[in-house]
Amino acid sequence: MKVRLLFVFSSVFFLILPIVSAQSGVTGEVVEYKDGDVTLEGFLAYDTSIKGKMPGVIIVHEWTGPGLYVQRRARELARLGYAAFAADIYGKGIRPKDKQESAAQAGIYRKDRALMRRRIQAALDFFKKSLLVDNRRIAAIGYCFGGGVVLELARSGADIKGVVSFHGSLNTSTPDDAKNIRAKVLVLHGADDPNVDAAEVADFQNEMRNAKVDWQFISYGGAVHSFTNPDSGNDPALGAAYNEKADRRSWQAMLYLFDEIFHK
Repeated sequence: MKVRLLFVFSSVFFLILPIVSAQSGVTGEVVEYKDGDVTLEGFLAYDTSIKGKMPGVIIVHEWTGPGLYVQRRARELARLGYAAFAADIYGKGIRPKDKQESAAQAGIYRKDRALMRRRIQAALDFFKKSLLVDNRRIAAIGYCFGGGVVLELARSGADIKGVVSFHGSLNTSTPDDAKNIRAKVLVLHGADDPNVDAAEVADFQNEMRNAKVDWQFISYGGAVHSFTNPDSGNDPALGAAYNEKADRRSWQAMLYLFDEIFHK
């Protein structure tokens, strides 16, 4: 299979390594891009049978960093006709091995929202250069830590159509920045998530309401943190657990939003 050079960043070409999916027409490619001098390693998935530019979706990983979970989500989106790009916030080679390392890495960006925004903006800038992507139709979705990242992208005033947070953090150090939001916002929340308390939910909703953002907030009864990831186990008492119904319903809610922002 030939290697396709689909991206240019600052006049420098980066190697794309094809990883062919078992699904007919869908391929996945590991790509490198930059935030200043920092090398980042993302994953692009798309359907090779589709001709012309596609709506694009950026996916931001959990606090564990980029891995197989977001790659699977990227392939699922590619099968639906989207160009999907799993971004890397941490940097190439920085892949936490346990909860302690994950908390430490996520904490760097939660404490420095300017850095968080710069990393996701680097992914957006890079993605827009793809020959696959219709730049007028781009959204960003994120899981857990990544949910908070895409909300910060929206608060930065990024020119995208929508953002979707799955069981993500909602707080911000700059709530007044909600006035910059141009995207439609969808938050998909576990009603029993112990990591995001009622006060944080209320603060977020007031932030959106005061800024007159086009926003939706859906809570799934019985769902705790990380309800979309089967690797989270099945014991809600631990605070993080997979919930098949909430996973299915939240994915469908995302697709309804995509239909609205991309196809109408």
